Amino acid sequence: MDLETRLLHGYPVLDEVTGASSIPKYQASTFHQGDFRTHQGYTYTRFGNPTIEAAETCMAELEHGSHALAFSSGMGAINAVLFLLSQGDHIVLCRDIYGGTFQTLTEMLVRFGISYTFVEGNNLASWEKALRPETKFFYLETPSNPLLHVIDIEGVVAIAKKHQIQTICDNTFMTPCYQTPLDLGVDVVVQSATKFLNGHSDVVAGFLVMRDDRLYSALKKHQKMLGAILGVEEAWLFLRGVKTLALRMEKAVASAAQLASYLISHEHVTKVYYPGLKDHPGYDVHQKQANSGGAVLSFELSSVEGVYELFDAIRLPIVAVSLGGVESILSYPWSMSHGCMSEKDRLAAGVTPTLVRLSVGIESLTDLNADLSQALNKVRVT
Repeated sequence: MDLETRLLHGYPVLDEVTGASSIPKYQASTFHQGDFRTHQGYTYTRFGNPTIEAAETCMAELEHGSHALAFSSGMGAINAVLFLLSQGDHIVLCRDIYGGTFQTLTEMLVRFGISYTFVEGNNLASWEKALRPETKFFYLETPSNPLLHVIDIEGVVAIAKKHQIQTICDNTFMTPCYQTPLDLGVDVVVQSATKFLNGHSDVVAGFLVMRDDRLYSALKKHQKMLGAILGVEEAWLFLRGVKTLALRMEKAVASAAQLASYLISHEHVTKVYYPGLKDHPGYDVHQKQANSGGAVLSFELSSVEGVYELFDAIRLPIVAVSLGGVESILSYPWSMSHGCMSEKDRLAAGVTPTLVRLSVGIESLTDLNADLSQALNKVRVT
């Protein structure tokens, strides 16, 4: 069954009791036990709820997993898997990691005696070099946020398996439309469903997807104990939004590729980061493991003043934190997605004050191009 069909028919989409064309919102915190001596499937929504479980089944199906767990945010999902680490453990991560993940490591996990090493993710040798006897996880994002660096998933997985290390991959940018890391050997996939999966900028949600039963059992306990469960309303909205994922992504990706090509030739743009461009350093690797360049791109201007002028002049994209909405979203990673990092750490990760990130939506490409052009033309060259 192709993805477009699985999005509509590959998981529970009909109410078994009434035949309703969408899973109902089981807006209940607790469930009556007809016979408390026999478990009837549901007891308390923090432990399980039919609407939330439908969302989890959907996510497992899309990522080719056996199990999925839903959380109240992408960070809820990320923290649940990072909390598998114990005192004395070590984790290796790609350097330009999402700012929230960086903050959990540097401000929380270190308090519990957990150490970490950041590496240049696109250099396979750096992963092996960073290994220690106490290393438990490799954590990667590909393409990364916000510099769209590409990591050879199979290459990192091969190193991990050789040393009995588990791998975690944030697949938010690509979505299961274009990349399925579990098929490449990854142990746990992270998804911020706030972004493209829901796609309407009205839900905050996260998922973990895996195949291993023992990992699922451990992470299910974390879901219960940490309490960052997805709400029933948000689960229903996710199920509503994900149905159009393939259509939305097809339009957004096609526009992103065209806009990336346009930006390369603009006199005020000094660099473009987009893995669908043939001169991207990770282009060949990305083509091997993904089916498109995605709908997010970043670019550099020559000055901070130019960035301010661009943001002041832009009209169609909203200026906001986050990405993956039906509307295009222009972001400033320096103070938004990576604002929680120190200036030194941001610069070390390649996040500069002149970097702009654009999540491309489903507007008319002609209108987006015209708006971007008029805004860039108002940038004064310094």
